Amino acid sequence: MTDMPDMTYDPLAGQRGPGGAEFDVFLWGTVFLDIIFTGLADKPTGGTEVWADGMGSSPGGTANLAIAASRLGLRTSLAAAFGDDDYADFCWRTLSEQEHVDLGRSRRFDNWHSPVTMSVAHGGDRSMVTHGHPSPLSATEMIGQPPRSRAVIVDLGDIEPLGSTDRATWVDLARKEDAKVFADVGWDGTGVWSTGVLDQLQHCDAFLPNAGEAMAYTRTETAQDALYALADRVPLAVVTNGAEGALAIDATTGEEARVPALRVPALDPTGAGDVFGAGLVVGTLAGWSLENRLAFSTLCSALAVQQFGGSLAAPGWGDIADWWHDLRDSNDQTSYSRSLRRRYAFLDEIVPTVPVGAVRRAAATIARNADVTPNSWSTS
Repeated sequence: MTDMPDMTYDPLAGQRGPGGAEFDVFLWGTVFLDIIFTGLADKPTGGTEVWADGMGSSPGGTANLAIAASRLGLRTSLAAAFGDDDYADFCWRTLSEQEHVDLGRSRRFDNWHSPVTMSVAHGGDRSMVTHGHPSPLSATEMIGQPPRSRAVIVDLGDIEPLGSTDRATWVDLARKEDAKVFADVGWDGTGVWSTGVLDQLQHCDAFLPNAGEAMAYTRTETAQDALYALADRVPLAVVTNGAEGALAIDATTGEEARVPALRVPALDPTGAGDVFGAGLVVGTLAGWSLENRLAFSTLCSALAVQQFGGSLAAPGWGDIADWWHDLRDSNDQTSYSRSLRRRYAFLDEIVPTVPVGAVRRAAATIARNADVTPNSWSTS
């Protein structure tokens, strides 16, 4: 297991003891090398060359979620296929050495090209070009018996069917060891939106789709109606709704909550859903109220979208402490700022124990320096 850095705040410290799970979070997926270009004067068009003011590179894909979880103090392990090229060397080194993600269930494969995504951010939007190949082994073949973990995070569209009587998947095996299953699902490009995906929820503890996905799968017309439909299928149903915030029902605690989004300049939404999911896992494992879980997850996403570049943007506890101290100590007495102070007052019980040198964003880059410039926080 990868040692945790000295300055990592541990939100689950009070729950740890002998005989506990080896990891807080275990996940599987595809790791891409993300190359992000920013600051373009114009969009690229055929036969032209456009120069970018900023450029950064980092592990992407499922690495976005792994890094987001690790930066929030969760002991995180990732299973993924890595090639034998320099791209894989960079991603492996960044994940294991810089971001302290355990790669004990990951494997390197000879003559397998690392998946790559080029992202161009322009005018508040982004375009991507991706190249990649399927993993040489399925998840269950690669992982075998997963390490004992408090939670696993899965994409229902990227795993073998759960609960099969013929063959237990790695998720089934993890659940037998008391891991909570947090599920997500990607956009269905076929437009079928098979309800068979929702049948998988009987084997899950939480489901976190966005509003568009939730309404499409449940055949409903509002995010609220989609939430009610999903809450009949899974103990913790959460629907993220962009600028409208997030809403959820937790049948295990009897809570229902809705939290608005923060007013921030959104520069790049890449990985914002992963950051939200990592925040929700932190709050759920720590036993926070549903409202505080949603508020914390929404904050983490808001901090992330103000930066360029997926995993580059995932906040750490140092970033969260900085934001809260700036807000709490601000002289701004507008109704909005007072509302934020009330909503996030629970952080006052957490932030004082965050080390002064706690983990903050790191600029991962395959070059010597990243040219993606951070932006200052905004609460208005």
